[in-house]
Amino acid sequence: MVYTHEIEKMCKVTKGCDHGPAPIPQEGAWTKVYEIKDVNGLSHGVGWCAPQQGACKLTLNVKDGIIQEALVETIGCSGMTHSAAMAGEILPGKTLLEALNTDLVCDAINVAMREIFKQLVYGRTQTAFSEGGLPIGAGLEDLGKGLRSQVGTIYSSGAKGVRYLEMVEGYILSVGLDENGEAIGYKFVQLGKMMEAIRKGVDAKEAFEKNVGQYGRYDDAVKYIDPRAE
Repeated sequence: MVYTHEIEKMCKVTKGCDHGPAPIPQEGAWTKVYEIKDVNGLSHGVGWCAPQQGACKLTLNVKDGIIQEALVETIGCSGMTHSAAMAGEILPGKTLLEALNTDLVCDAINVAMREIFKQLVYGRTQTAFSEGGLPIGAGLEDLGKGLRSQVGTIYSSGAKGVRYLEMVEGYILSVGLDENGEAIGYKFVQLGKMMEAIRKGVDAKEAFEKNVGQYGRYDDAVKYIDPRAE
């Protein structure tokens, strides 16, 4: 350790207060974090790239400072999906500090890593007050049946109004309009559940029909439109 001349000339003043870091809530306990291995929890971080062309939601399950589970969800950028594939391979097994200083291929994913790091080290996690935290695999619960991300895609213009394209229920097949031309409901197909049925051997037409539903006052509509074509 090298000290400047000014420091060398100073006399020592004893540090009176030395009680360590403030405890943070982690998996149902109040703990003092001194090192990365003291960090535990499941949390989320959202990131974006410099041109804000796309965004990433990152979910990590951390035990003893090591990432045991990662869920990488991206939207808005085609290249980011491939970056997510690489980040998914990179993250598990790394310590939080390693992951923070690893190039996760895409700026949006790197920013999401920065944001989730802050959540975890400050004790602002989803599992802060859950005794024992959550088991490995809990990250998949965010996806629901069919393991598809919760996506909402809506387009609108001043000239032609709104078009619902995809909602949490699924891929929108048609939108119902009332006598004023206002959207009052929609018909959808749950793609995750439909593909799950097809994978299990159900005929595609039957799988499609069994997973079609509707929302709102769809039956009361006076006109139905295909939001992608009309």
